[in-house]
Amino acid sequence: MTEKIDGWRRLPENKLRGSGIPIPQKMHKSAKSRKIRRGPARRKRAVKSRLFPLFCSFFTRREKLSLASGDFLCYNKAVMKLSDKKAALSELARLYPDARPALHYGSAYELLVAVILSAQCTDERVNLVTEKLFAEHSTPASMCLLSQEELEKYIFSCGLYKSKAEHILSASRDILDRFGGEIPKTVEELKSLAGVGQKTANVVYSVAFGGDAIAVDTHVFRVSNRLGLAKGKTPAEVEKGLHRAVPKKDWSKAHHWLIYHGRRVCHSRKPDCANCTLSPFCDFFAENARKK
Repeated sequence: MTEKIDGWRRLPENKLRGSGIPIPQKMHKSAKSRKIRRGPARRKRAVKSRLFPLFCSFFTRREKLSLASGDFLCYNKAVMKLSDKKAALSELARLYPDARPALHYGSAYELLVAVILSAQCTDERVNLVTEKLFAEHSTPASMCLLSQEELEKYIFSCGLYKSKAEHILSASRDILDRFGGEIPKTVEELKSLAGVGQKTANVVYSVAFGGDAIAVDTHVFRVSNRLGLAKGKTPAEVEKGLHRAVPKKDWSKAHHWLIYHGRRVCHSRKPDCANCTLSPFCDFFAENARKK
């Protein structure tokens, strides 16, 4: 049974568990017992206003949350249903069956360098730069023959060229000194390389070595949040959400599905919602439809 609190409906704890909604602390005693001597309408608004901070984990503004056992009104951000997540993933798989990395590379090391260069830069620009760079320096040993200034001249057009050159050279030295010139094959070892973060490690691990990982770049972050597939304010939060929403065997594929959808349909400034076949499952589309 749900408990009504002055027109609000509260979800019981057993319904909250597993639904993605955090279970809040108990309501403060003074908030329960305090009385407001005003007219009925004003009193109702005042009670809701006072209880909202305490029940922000329970409730949302008249959003409907569908759980396995039925529909409930709550006052928290609506969570995408499990059935909708499965349907959205199936549609992404149908739309982009041949999704693959856009970066050009011939080895795990070349992929590592290309991913480092792709930060805040288009894949097309990176491919133009690496075509010339890899023709002469395609291994850690040959890359370390360059000075930072010389490498900066190769990668200048990619932007952030000073920090990227430093990271590439530092990672190349680490590979030679600590791994005998071979690219490490686990996420943790990849992250131990200088200048290699979680996203770069996940991409190399999943693409070069066929591991199960989801790299969260700007497209994956935006599309996941808009769809409701995985909500989060940081890439790490979105990655954890995607791990729960996507079957492990599809992690690497889902990364490319979301990137393709972000580039072709769900653009940053003007998403093409009118022609998006994922709109029936999309939180962003539903919110904008209500505003209109």
